[in-house]
Amino acid sequence: MSFTQVPVRTSRLNRSELAVPGSSPQFFEKAARSAADIVFLDLEDAVAPDKKEQARKNVIAAINEIEWGAKTLSVRINGLDTPWMYRDLVDVLEQAGERLDLIMIPKVGTAADVYAVDMLVTQIETAKGRKKRVGFELIIETALGMSNVEAIAAASPRNESLHFGVADYAASTRARTTGIGGANPDYVVLTDAPADGPRERHWGDPWHYALARIVVAARAHGLRPVDGPFGDFKDPEGFEAQARRAVALGCEGKWAIHPSQVGLANAVFTPPAAEVEKARRILAAMEEAEREGKGAVQLDGRLIDIASIRQAQALVAMAETIAAAGG
Repeated sequence: MSFTQVPVRTSRLNRSELAVPGSSPQFFEKAARSAADIVFLDLEDAVAPDKKEQARKNVIAAINEIEWGAKTLSVRINGLDTPWMYRDLVDVLEQAGERLDLIMIPKVGTAADVYAVDMLVTQIETAKGRKKRVGFELIIETALGMSNVEAIAAASPRNESLHFGVADYAASTRARTTGIGGANPDYVVLTDAPADGPRERHWGDPWHYALARIVVAARAHGLRPVDGPFGDFKDPEGFEAQARRAVALGCEGKWAIHPSQVGLANAVFTPPAAEVEKARRILAAMEEAEREGKGAVQLDGRLIDIASIRQAQALVAMAETIAAAGG
């Protein structure tokens, strides 16, 4: 390990993150009763400009009046380039109670964006005597943000997670698509022409680089990497495929833009029982090896060493956290 140690930020379950428009208060109670690990009340993209003020009032009332249980609660504010962002922060933090856990900052482009929000949030918390420090969720959804993702991840001790906003990222990079996540029939490779028979087309993941880069930046700074939305909520197989590729890359969870996606995300990002049991066996085998003065040991015909321990410990810790939360 490097002599530089990565600080681990606030630990939270983040398998599923349910988006709820602030202009649709009829959905708030359902979200509070859902199986989502995190709910974010949205003041940004899901709210029309003429509904912004009322949505903000709805969100403040929801934070104060609804019983959210042990669920993590977040609010997505409007962008720093809009006339609504400062009032989102001031009104929500001054008028809503201590129940709020996180602020989600959209379209983060530079570390200075995070610094600006941190400064304002810190002043409000100090002035109002708020006891709980609010954490930050940061959405990387522009070419500028992706190019500065390392600095953004390190910009504030409030930072907890990095999220991939695929739709706005596609628009920012001028990707030729109108979908929100998912595959693209043009993103393929074509095999060489065989002597007989047709050439084959192999589909690729056009978002692999972007998501992998976010995962590395997040883990390097002790943050949770989270995959963003999958737009076609009537395609559960497509959602599950995207979620599985995200967990394979190291993400801790994925957005749900519809309640039907919550259970899918929870299932994919919950370690399978067989994997957890194997991880426990690895830890037990290594404990026995240490007692015998060995640095490595074989289990089921495979070599396991200190790296195996770290992988197993992370898996078991996740399983225990989920179990403790009643999941």
